[in-house]
Amino acid sequence: MKEKFKSLPFRKGVGIIVLNRNNKIFVAKRIDNPGNFWQMPQGGVDENEDFLSAAYRELEEETSIKKVKLIKEIDEMTTYELPNNLLGIIWKGKFKGQKQKWFLMRHLGDDEEININTNKPEFLEWKWIDLDMITDVVVDFKLEVYKILQKKIKMIIN
Repeated sequence: MKEKFKSLPFRKGVGIIVLNRNNKIFVAKRIDNPGNFWQMPQGGVDENEDFLSAAYRELEEETSIKKVKLIKEIDEMTTYELPNNLLGIIWKGKFKGQKQKWFLMRHLGDDEEININTNKPEFLEWKWIDLDMITDVVVDFKLEVYKILQKKIKMIIN
């Protein structure tokens, strides 16, 4: 990491692991990354907003999903640092990465509820995948976070 970015703080964020009735994981491909990388919904926490409220808000903003049931709040926070080519660009250059609180939720609605063509779309397409695949499809700088989440989810749903 370049010296001028080392003192930047981490952005406070949330992530949402959405399971369907078959325990498949919701992932989507970002508009700003044309490669074959997929991620789970995530986003920042607004000032005076708690983590769970932020998770519900981000999930609806990014996917239009409202019909969910909270299964579990993942105990510890996860962090990742941005790669050098994104430092100073993403989040107006204010952060060196993200420190996130993750939530596991069950989607109770139908797939027709899911709409990624939102007011401020972030995703090109979405799909349900097996839990074992999430570490195969994620961008490299988020891989360690997804490995941790994969283990935690397996312990919860098995």
